Amino acid sequence: MQSIVEVKNLYISFNEKKVLKGVSFSLEQGECLGLIGGSGEGKSTLLRSIIGLEHPSSGKILFEGENVTNLSEEEYISIRKKVSYVFQGGALFDSMTVYENLAFSLREHTDYSERKIREIVLYELKEFELEGCEDMYPVELSGGMQKRVGIARATISKPKVILYDEPTSGLDPYKKRNMQNTIMKLQKRGTTSMMVTHDMSTALRICDRIALLTGGKIKAIDTPKNFKESHNVLLNNFVKGIKQGENHESA
Repeated sequence: MQSIVEVKNLYISFNEKKVLKGVSFSLEQGECLGLIGGSGEGKSTLLRSIIGLEHPSSGKILFEGENVTNLSEEEYISIRKKVSYVFQGGALFDSMTVYENLAFSLREHTDYSERKIREIVLYELKEFELEGCEDMYPVELSGGMQKRVGIARATISKPKVILYDEPTSGLDPYKKRNMQNTIMKLQKRGTTSMMVTHDMSTALRICDRIALLTGGKIKAIDTPKNFKESHNVLLNNFVKGIKQGENHESA
């Protein structure tokens, strides 16, 4: 497979705190890479650095072989047309309806007619089982529906890469399964994606490879099957840490 994103020896610090300490990995064309790790390990920071929302202290980020590290805000525009970011909370425009949220990027970045935009938006609503929601506002939607609208908005312009930040967080088992199915449907289209998640069941079901970020570095990266067989101690420690965190929060 050909790498579409390469991260090489990436360091990121906030004030005196080093968050990423030499992270290196590649995201291959057409795969889904899961990024797991405890809270505060820098998973979202790493994801955000790929689209220039965080800037590294050193190291390189290559997109389709081009060095995109520390581009200017204006230069990042062309990259962000190819890479979509699905924020954890959906990050929808509260003052816009579902239809307007989906139509926004098409109006901003294409010369499509309103008739063509409507055709595309209604098709995406059907694909994501959101028919009849086009005139609703985000506040009127359930958490699961907001996440689906967020994914629909991220994919409507047919990006080359989708970055997911905790797509199943806060969902009950039924809605989590639906979200997994939604992401898997996109994978069947050949979409390349990277997913930050605490949810091992989602990572094991969806991802082609899983990377464990801890101590500021990628400690293991492998297929789900090999990850369970070859990195069992690391995996068990990660799951144990997540459960301890959940117990602490509920105490």
